[in-house]
Formats: sequence, C-alpha cells, structure tokens
Amino acid sequence: MSPTPREHIVFLQGMPSPFFRRVGHCLAKHGWRVTRINLSPGDWLFWHDTYSRNYRGRYADWPRYIRELFQKEQVTDLLLLGEQRRYHKEAVAIALELGIRVTVTDFGYLRPDWITLERNGMSGQSLFPRDPERIRALAREAVVFDWQGRFVDSAWQMAVGDLSQNFSNIFARPFFPFYRRSDLRPPTLLYTPASALRLLGNRWRKRRTHEQCESLWRSGRPYYLFPIQLNFDFQIVAYSPFPGMEAAIEQVLDSFQHHAPVESRLVIKEHPWDPALPNWERFVHRSARRRKLQDRVVYLRGGNLNDLIERSQGVVLVNSSTGLRALQIHRPLKVLGSAVFDIPGLTFQGSLDDFWREAKPPEPQLREDFFTALAATIQVRGVFFQEPGVTEAVIETCHRLRTHTVGEITHRVREA
Repeated sequence: MSPTPREHIVFLQGMPSPFFRRVGHCLAKHGWRVTRINLSPGDWLFWHDTYSRNYRGRYADWPRYIRELFQKEQVTDLLLLGEQRRYHKEAVAIALELGIRVTVTDFGYLRPDWITLERNGMSGQSLFPRDPERIRALAREAVVFDWQGRFVDSAWQMAVGDLSQNFSNIFARPFFPFYRRSDLRPPTLLYTPASALRLLGNRWRKRRTHEQCESLWRSGRPYYLFPIQLNFDFQIVAYSPFPGMEAAIEQVLDSFQHHAPVESRLVIKEHPWDPALPNWERFVHRSARRRKLQDRVVYLRGGNLNDLIERSQGVVLVNSSTGLRALQIHRPLKVLGSAVFDIPGLTFQGSLDDFWREAKPPEPQLREDFFTALAATIQVRGVFFQEPGVTEAVIETCHRLRTHTVGEITHRVREA
C-alpha cells in the first residue's frame, strides 16, 4: 500500500531499546514523514538523528506545543508507550480530538514473546470486544497460530536500558531542565537500590520459598491465589477502582475471611519486580493477624507461577497479566479491576464474596477463541530488547502501521 503525502507519524516515549527508532526508519523508507519528540535525556539516548527534535519546555506548555505541532505538520499518526503517562495522556486526547490515529504499545498481554499494539489505549481503554459472540467471530476469521515460543527477550538488556534511561535523566537533567518524570515509579535513586536489595533477598530466600510451596501442596488444603501488582503501575492507578494495592489487599482479606471455605487458604504472591516500597510482606502479615487469619494466609516472595495457579482453587487479581495464565491453565478467575480478559464465560462475573464458593473454570472453546482473536488483532509476535525478536516485531509493526490494520485481523507477513 503506497503512502499518501499526508502520512506523518509522531513518536513519543517508548521502551528503552532501539525498537521505536527502527520502526520509524522502516516507515521513512516507505515514504512516511517521521518525527520523534524527545522529552528527556533518556529519550535522546535511544533516538537522536535527523528525525528527532527535543522538547525542553515546561510541562504546563506541553498541550499547546503538541497541538500546534499536530496541526502545523499535518500529523496523521501518533505512536507511544502507554496512553496514561504524563505527556502522553495530553497528547492522546488532542490527537483523538483532531482525528489523528493513535497507536499504543507495551509488553504483550500474551507472554513471553509478544508485544501489544492497539488503537487509542490498553486495558480499560482497549477497543478489544468484551462480547463473546464478537470474539468468536474474530476467531473464525483468524489464522491458526503456532503457540510455541519463538523468541526470548533479555532481562539483562532490559535492565541496562532502563538504568541508562533513568540515570541519564538524572545526570543530564540540565539539557532538559523542565522534564517531569512521565511514569509514577519512585525516584530512581530510591527505587534502584531498593529493587536490587529485594531481588538479592529473594534469591537468598529461594530455598525457603520452595519449602513454603512444598509445604502448601503437601498439606492438601485448598487455596486461592492473589498476585500483588506494582503499586505505581498504571494498571492500578488508571484501570482499577483502588487508590493502591493496600485497598485491594484489604478488600480481598475481608472477603476471604467472611466468605471463603473455612478450610481454605489464601496465598498472596509478591510481584517479582516489587522493590518492597511499601513492604507488602509486613503489611499482609499485620492485616492477617488483625483478622485472626495468620494460619490461613501464606505470603510468598517467589515460587513457580504456573504451579501455583495449576494447584489452586482459583485466582483473584486486580488486572494482572497473571489472569491470562490462569485462563490458559483453565483455572477460575475473578477480576477486580478493568482488564481486556474480563469477559463473561472466561471470568467470574458475580461478586468477590460469591467467587470463593461458586467460581467455575473458563469455557474451553471461548478461551481458545479469545486467545486466537487477541493474537490476531492486538498482539505482535516479537520482543523489545533481544534479537531476532526485535526485528520480527519491527517488521510487523511497520507493516500494520503502513496498512492501517492496527487492531484488525491481519495475516502476518515478512518484508525486507
């Protein structure tokens, strides 16, 4: 599909990897106008060439700046990492008002070697249908997928990219003096050492965690799994009814105390990247003691997620991607927030109080149709950080943008 002279795409913040730059160069090769706006030193680090420009103004002036750029430069497309970030939220609202196509990307709903590519927004903002009949219709149009893992991403490259970006924002701040951090993560100089200490501590406790899991399974007592999410994640901040994970934990403990079978346990699993700011382990134990639930609540700082799900009576969560694993493993699931997979027939639609005794596994055929439709429309095979998965993701993302098939059924193609 040959581009019209009007096609002009603007890139805002992306993953700390070459992914956005390479997608931009692919589009430019096919005749698109490409503009990258760097908001911070960390942005500049990953993309600085003739396609990039720097915004060094104040956050208060950003809406006026981006509106003028959209209008003056006749922008037709906007691509960014997550629509809820500071700067992104304002840009998305203005773009939609002006009729500009907005494409949002992030890690894949499917794991481990997919990325998400959606129109307008994700999770609670996702345009993916929640109606089972529409999902079945999409699945009938889609190709049959090979679900075997094809690519492996690099946790090391991800960590190096993240640290490079964040420390650039600290030490090169004079070059972007008015930049305000776009996500809600704790300050880098606090978050980085806290994360490192927690990861190290979890390694030291690996044997103890394994023994906790073995003891849990040997006991034969039924249990439900509740995974904790990152308190600053936009899944919690923007797409849940809770001000933070504290409120979610309290609600789940209250409901479990009064409505779950008395012989059952609640296993609360810490997020593998949680920096313990706050310390959820201490918070959970204190909350459990207050309710006299200390013998029924188990807190884990690790453990094999698939095993924990498979042996559970069901999973309760806010909107974590763990829910997709629960569906794949065919376990009952209750969603407390807003999630793309909270669909009648897949998840429990009654109250949390009723879930403990009435939940049922997902409908097998609807589950298969859901994953097929999801992969065919808003997922792209590939990864952000390690080859050859980066190249695969770049090729298909470029193709979908060029053919305006983001969020639509599309056959996966390779091109030079």
